[in-house]
Amino acid sequence: MAEQAPAKTPVKSGFVGLLVDYGPILLFLLVYKLNSPSNRSDMVLEIAAVIKGTMAFMGGAIAAFAFSLIRYRHVSPMLWLSTALILFFGGLTIWTQDQRWISHKPTVVYVVFAVMLIVGWLRGRALLKILLGAAFEGLDDAGWLILSRNWGFFFVVLAVVNEVFANRDWFTFDQWLKAKLWLFMPLSFLFTFAHMPMLLRHGLAAEAKDEAESQTPHE
Repeated sequence: MAEQAPAKTPVKSGFVGLLVDYGPILLFLLVYKLNSPSNRSDMVLEIAAVIKGTMAFMGGAIAAFAFSLIRYRHVSPMLWLSTALILFFGGLTIWTQDQRWISHKPTVVYVVFAVMLIVGWLRGRALLKILLGAAFEGLDDAGWLILSRNWGFFFVVLAVVNEVFANRDWFTFDQWLKAKLWLFMPLSFLFTFAHMPMLLRHGLAAEAKDEAESQTPHE
């Protein structure tokens, strides 16, 4: 009797993939905006809005993790680490009632990913493939290595930009949160789409293009 090939792990569709990756931060923004006071100088209500938003962020992260595990029977290392850090820094934010913890969480994620990817690239290993838990059909090792290197240096840029917006002497918490939506997310999408010609040159199958576009590294 011929041995059956193992079943392939279901691939996230573009919309569902984006919802799993970015749903928690969008939920954070929505809950914070619904609860933030009109008078920003009212620090009691402001902190309360941050706490409620953080709790929604943590709940959304757990829901996204559970959905990925149940629906796809697989959770990427990137989602494991991101969820763990959301819960850790979210817990610190709620416990200390200090919004700076959740503001600096992305920097920690970006730095960890950057170090992993750049060190892996220097050693000739494309660790992005492991972090994403993806296998873009047809993409050769050289393509993966280029993609891994580029995302490594891009994460360095994101870490620096996040620290700028997280500095409360320069920007408010509300401005930092808006930057997450209107700056960081569009930059990540544009960076992903800009790699499509390179990925196709390195053998990415046309039918795998949607998967490559939806598997955007994120914090």
